[in-house]
Amino acid sequence: MVDFGRVITATVVPFDENGNVNYAVMEKLAVHLAERGSDTLLVCGTTGESPTLTWEEEYELFRVVKNAVSGRAKVMAGTGSNCTREAIEATSKAAALGLDGSLQVVPYYNKPPQEGLYRHFRAIAEACPDFPLMLYNVPGRTGANLAPETVARLAELSNVVAIKEASGSTEQAAQIRRQTPPEFAIYSGDDAMTLPLLAVGGCGVVSVASHLVGDRLQEMIRAFEAGRHQEATEIHVDLLPLFKALFLTTNPIPVKCALEHCGWNVGTPRLPLCEAPEAVSQAIAEVLDRLGLRA
Repeated sequence: MVDFGRVITATVVPFDENGNVNYAVMEKLAVHLAERGSDTLLVCGTTGESPTLTWEEEYELFRVVKNAVSGRAKVMAGTGSNCTREAIEATSKAAALGLDGSLQVVPYYNKPPQEGLYRHFRAIAEACPDFPLMLYNVPGRTGANLAPETVARLAELSNVVAIKEASGSTEQAAQIRRQTPPEFAIYSGDDAMTLPLLAVGGCGVVSVASHLVGDRLQEMIRAFEAGRHQEATEIHVDLLPLFKALFLTTNPIPVKCALEHCGWNVGTPRLPLCEAPEAVSQAIAEVLDRLGLRA
């Protein structure tokens, strides 16, 4: 059983001025994140603009990040798809690269029923039986909710080890905790929900804010685990304006803007996403200044 740690950073993918993947900056950013609170780096998730990356770009990103952080952080590949065969192929290739696991999103747009969702994830798990898989439930983006009962069925598969739960419901997270074994890991898929989900059995977060405050997220989670709940609450409240600012518009537009403010040349997102509006950029800059994060 792989332990992905407390803080998993869903990494951005840097682009150069021509819109090409900037692998050199990706390598430096990966090392920076591993040294500042990230236990695992999730590469080519939604924050990494996976819908606009080619498979060739994704595999090269997996390779670059793995080489950059070997021995310092684990690497998880975003290889989910709304096509089961495509997800199996991509996940098999990621496993062959020697990565530590894979994030599997609920199939989007085609809105499968619960039995279809179960069979989709089971097929991927059975095709890569030695490769740890994390489920990803984000109804706001996919149009379908992975029910706790379905998660419980999938948790019976030996290599389905965790879920990134981004339904926004603490009740759903609690139901998942109630129906799955203690070793099945529940991660918040939303920075602002991390502390509430810890209270109902979560173990950490798949984070966007950890690009900027990974160490503080570690402090918050450790404080909660140690029973220092007031301290954990104070950190949560202090970081809440940042959590909100990073979702003033579609992710990853705000976090790329924040990184640029902090001196990282990550470029603008690829179309159909675009740069942050000036008002959003200014609001992010003000939050970064209050937290002492801006370069």
